[in-house]
Amino acid sequence: MPLHLVRMEVAGLRAMPETGSFAPSPIQAYLQQLHARFAGLTAGQVATYIPELAKADPGQFGIVIATVDGQVYEVGAARASFTIQSISKPLVYGVALEDSGTERVRAAIGVEPSGDAFNSISLEPGTGRPLNPMINAGAIATSSLVKGATPGIRRERVLDAISAYAGRQLRIDPDVFESERSTGHRNRAIGHMLRNYGILTEDPEAALALYFQQCSIVVDCRDLALIAATLANGGVNPVSGQRAVAAGHVGAILSVMTTCGMYDFAGEWTTRVGMPAKSGVGGGIVAVLPGQLGIGVFSPALDERGNSVRGVKVCESISADLGLHFLQPPRAAAATVRARYTLERVRSKRRRQETEVQCLDRVGHGALVFELQGDLRFATVEPVIRAVADAGDALSLVVLDFKRVNHADGAATTMLARLVERCAALGQHLVFSRVRRGGMLDTLGNEVDPHHVGAMSFQPQLDLALEWCERRLLQANGALLAPAAAAEDLAAHQLCRGLTPGEVAELQSRLQRSHFEPGTLLFHRGDPADALYLLRRGEVSVVVMLDGVGVKRLSTLTAGMCFGETALVDARRRSADVRADSAVECDLLSRDAFARLEAEQPQLAIRLLRNLLQGSNDIAARLTAEISATEV
Repeated sequence: MPLHLVRMEVAGLRAMPETGSFAPSPIQAYLQQLHARFAGLTAGQVATYIPELAKADPGQFGIVIATVDGQVYEVGAARASFTIQSISKPLVYGVALEDSGTERVRAAIGVEPSGDAFNSISLEPGTGRPLNPMINAGAIATSSLVKGATPGIRRERVLDAISAYAGRQLRIDPDVFESERSTGHRNRAIGHMLRNYGILTEDPEAALALYFQQCSIVVDCRDLALIAATLANGGVNPVSGQRAVAAGHVGAILSVMTTCGMYDFAGEWTTRVGMPAKSGVGGGIVAVLPGQLGIGVFSPALDERGNSVRGVKVCESISADLGLHFLQPPRAAAATVRARYTLERVRSKRRRQETEVQCLDRVGHGALVFELQGDLRFATVEPVIRAVADAGDALSLVVLDFKRVNHADGAATTMLARLVERCAALGQHLVFSRVRRGGMLDTLGNEVDPHHVGAMSFQPQLDLALEWCERRLLQANGALLAPAAAAEDLAAHQLCRGLTPGEVAELQSRLQRSHFEPGTLLFHRGDPADALYLLRRGEVSVVVMLDGVGVKRLSTLTAGMCFGETALVDARRRSADVRADSAVECDLLSRDAFARLEAEQPQLAIRLLRNLLQGSNDIAARLTAEISATEV
């Protein structure tokens, strides 16, 4: 097996099947592959110390990713219900910070990792203060700091807060609550120790009841991902828009999740996954990548530390495959998509005949262009991939412009490879423009299934990529005109619209025919603007030389068009070069000849100027649309 396929197998990123009309989003496809990769893992046991948890099906397995802009990807048992258990601890810690204040909470509960199991009795020597809010001792103390005049009010305060994180109204499972309360002898002992040290100031039963109730809240894997995404989004649920916790407390919550959320596995987790996280013995794990996304995994079979076996493996893989370790952050960059538009709004510099223009006006929405910038990584390329997926069958061409991209990491390259394969499955084509060679996307060709490489191409300039897409759209719609070999009839020339036969003949008598070989410069930038050129045969391009960049095309014209218009109204020098792209014949209307025409046939001169003005207006309108679409 080739090396790149071996690596993809290990990473769980096999190419999508060649057949089948359905092509999921590359992100969705990745999660499906990841789910299939670990579904057969049978290690671990469901929790049995709480009788109701022993009833869990160890085969249930769900994975969900939620982004901070509200996109949710889910696979497997994403909507299967289970109880939140210890994942409630950081959320209730946020409630306590809001209700009792940071000073009061910190006086009662530390923030140092214990290195012990979740149910260890880790109290600070001398003070009896729990070492952190993630172990049971700290969580019970935290529950005691939730404000409310009655136990019912405190219960609803916690339930409403966690519901806000999830973006829907949650409930407490009464059977699990009773099972926890009736078997929670160790937790009850911890409560009384806390009361002995004065950490709890009242009978511990009230705090214990609330703790058992918060652990018995029913959630699903999608809820977990949105809870994590809410923390990633500064405390605001990215789907509902509801604030679940004050932004000023999010840092404290994520900090204790980082150092203490995985108990005696916290150091290994930070090294191998590198995201603030929290596990629960119900089989759930949440992981947070601040500012980007949240991950939820559900699988009830636990390892010896009480963490979901599949959940740990999944989070390790996602972090490694997608480059999400928070201690290896990418360089800061502006928003990845600098501009987004279709060929309906922005065209190449090739000026086209009216029938082609009308066709592109009609079907140009089928080609979507993204001008990218900054660093490409999973979180920054995901919105682009999603936009392409959301466009569905209406899209036939996608252009990704890399001029302003500084770096594309391995995860971004892999996701782009999956996007190529998805485009291939849908009969779409992906065009990469201005990709700098040497490190950026160099492995893309190796990562794309060989059967799908025909669905991507590279263009050295964005303008050429746009022209390539125009040609594909025009061909697909039967509107691509053969290059005009010649404009034999002067009356059909753009300059002569509306002229009478006599006026056409009069103009013809004042024109001078010139011939140019391919590659010849018809005039140079800086030459005197001494004549208007009527292109009668062949093709020319208007270009400028840019220091250190090379040649930039301003427009390409074919037979029946004209250029050099300023010669008739302005004696300044030429502002660009005009190059013959093929054998060219032009009729020249010199500045002197036009001056005589103005004197002898003023109405004809006015008609010619009006036609030139109409052409300039068309160009100005197109440029205005382009600027509005591309400038930010």
